[in-house]
Amino acid sequence: MCSVRPLYDDVARAAGILAGRRVLVLSGAGLSTDSGIPDYRGPGSPRRTPMSLSEFLSSEAARRRYWARSHAGWRRMTAARPNAGHRAIAAMEVSGAVAAVVTQNVDGLHEKAGSTEVVDLHGRLDRVRCLDCGQVTARHTLQRRLAGLNPGFLEAVTGRLAPDGDVMLDDVDGFRIAGCARCRGTLKPDVVFFGENVPRPRVDRCFALVEDSEAVLVTGSSLTVLSGFRFARHAVCRGIPLVIVNRGPTRADDICTLKLDRGCSETLTLLERRLASALPGRAEASAR
Repeated sequence: MCSVRPLYDDVARAAGILAGRRVLVLSGAGLSTDSGIPDYRGPGSPRRTPMSLSEFLSSEAARRRYWARSHAGWRRMTAARPNAGHRAIAAMEVSGAVAAVVTQNVDGLHEKAGSTEVVDLHGRLDRVRCLDCGQVTARHTLQRRLAGLNPGFLEAVTGRLAPDGDVMLDDVDGFRIAGCARCRGTLKPDVVFFGENVPRPRVDRCFALVEDSEAVLVTGSSLTVLSGFRFARHAVCRGIPLVIVNRGPTRADDICTLKLDRGCSETLTLLERRLASALPGRAEASAR
């Protein structure tokens, strides 16, 4: 249950832990809900199992279902804009409070908000990879090809956007999928599907960022999936503070330094202001 403690008091506690430290942000889907992108596990989230790699590879029917739904949802994903939480994190990078961001999201909103030191742990939906020749292309190029192969499809689509950027459609019979423009191979979004491993070099980079940080701030993630939880756990093993901002329980509630059961946007906005005011020279300037 959400704390009755005033938000300003909670933010002050978090700032007291993070101020003056080099902070690594680990973000999850809860950060993007205020941008209109639902998450899997937050309050009111749709109960839906994400596409697994084995399912995607199992049949053309599975790939047709994925690409039809994803094609329908893409225009809504591209319409999403960074919210106050994304902007606060970007501002904290500019001020020097945040050193880098590791995001479990695939929406690219951190970069759109202005963050530059970002590791997309689970990849990006705006890129497409050929599983045969390895070529990576822009998603908008594939969208044009799919629109040409399926005229009138988008105009007839209604449905609710899902957390992974697609629309939940029941009837996808007749939808035509596109192969790689270079080799005609199988195309897959350049994201890590359920049951798929994050590339080892990417994992190593994230561990290196934890090693280089002096505190970790988790925001909008339940840390249910090991791919994100391991970095929070590594921070604790290193003995550095772990602060969590997330509505609802997380896997690291019993090991973190501080847990705020709060919304990301409002909490991060206040936290950014608090940390900025604590920067050397900022307090003196505001007093004049």
